[in-house]
Amino acid sequence: MDATTDIHNFVRIYLALFFTFVAVFYSLRILYRMRHDGQVVVFPGQRFSATWWNHFAFRWFRIFIWAICVFRAIEPGVDRYLGMIGPLQHNWLILSGAVCLTLGFGLALAGHFSLGMDWRSGIDRISPSSLRVTGLYRHSRNPAFLGVAFAQFGFFLALPSLFSAVCLVVGVLTLYRQALSEEQHLETIFNSQYRDYRRKVRRWI
Repeated sequence: MDATTDIHNFVRIYLALFFTFVAVFYSLRILYRMRHDGQVVVFPGQRFSATWWNHFAFRWFRIFIWAICVFRAIEPGVDRYLGMIGPLQHNWLILSGAVCLTLGFGLALAGHFSLGMDWRSGIDRISPSSLRVTGLYRHSRNPAFLGVAFAQFGFFLALPSLFSAVCLVVGVLTLYRQALSEEQHLETIFNSQYRDYRRKVRRWI
């Protein structure tokens, strides 16, 4: 087994473990908030609304990505059905993708935890209690979304294929649409305070 095969196999297993960890982490996090804090933290929005479709697309693509990564860790032959992009099958690109994926998730987590008890998945019409403008939110209005987008780009590099390219496009489009919806919500709650914040801080970076 040569170095290239070793690296590809390592990243293959890493992706399966990474997305399994992410799925377990967020599931346990949501359950903990619901049972320990007595809070509902998932708000997909009214059925068939724009935010509902955003939530639906992001959730099912996330499940699909996890399933594909687990299946290909067990059966590498799955790759031939993913539309692998040959010119991008370089060791350094694939490893860089795994690094970007991890760093992006780290940024998303930092954005998540910096919101404290105000963190929600989706738009809670009576939340947040205050506008967060410090820490990461001094530099980006959506640091968690930025982290997810960077992680999605890393996934494309770690698994360069038509499948991951579609996931990247759908993921970034969904994040953008959700960011717009959340900005409208925050402006409704905080009015001029949010408009002033929006003038000072970029949506992404």
